[in-house]
Amino acid sequence: MQERFGAVTLKGAPLTVMGPVMAVGEAAPEVTLSSKGFTGRAKLLESTAGKTRLINVIPSIGTGICDAQTRHFNQEAANLGDGVVVVTVSADLPFHLAEWCAAKGVDRVVTLSDHYDMAFGDAYGTHIKELRVEQRAVFVVDADGIVRYVEYVPEIAQFPDYDQALAAVRAL
Repeated sequence: MQERFGAVTLKGAPLTVMGPVMAVGEAAPEVTLSSKGFTGRAKLLESTAGKTRLINVIPSIGTGICDAQTRHFNQEAANLGDGVVVVTVSADLPFHLAEWCAAKGVDRVVTLSDHYDMAFGDAYGTHIKELRVEQRAVFVVDADGIVRYVEYVPEIAQFPDYDQALAAVRAL
């Protein structure tokens, strides 16, 4: 497993990210995650087949930036059409993600948990080793499973570039 020390920081302190750096044009890895919306565990790409996926990756839904980021993408999802699915991935427990969505009225984002084995983080290069959470990132994967946009946010306390991510979705 590739380790990338300093690929992300927390208030300026470097941390180690596990996994490869995804690149535009690569096939998106298939991973199995847990969800409130699926029975047990589901394959990310298979469960969203035929759609463009905007994958919003956050460290923990209980933090202000992650809360705001997920709500922002939930609002934008209404304007993206039926051919797009917005997925939020974190290492939070599935029931915590479900409770948060219910409390915040988030109903357009599919929340998936990587808590079980960090398979998403290891495959997409977002697993922060020291904290066992995800690095903030955004991926856009087309209906054929090809990565069309990648952003790894270098500081945990920063927002992603919403405009660029949404432009990549709309271009598809």
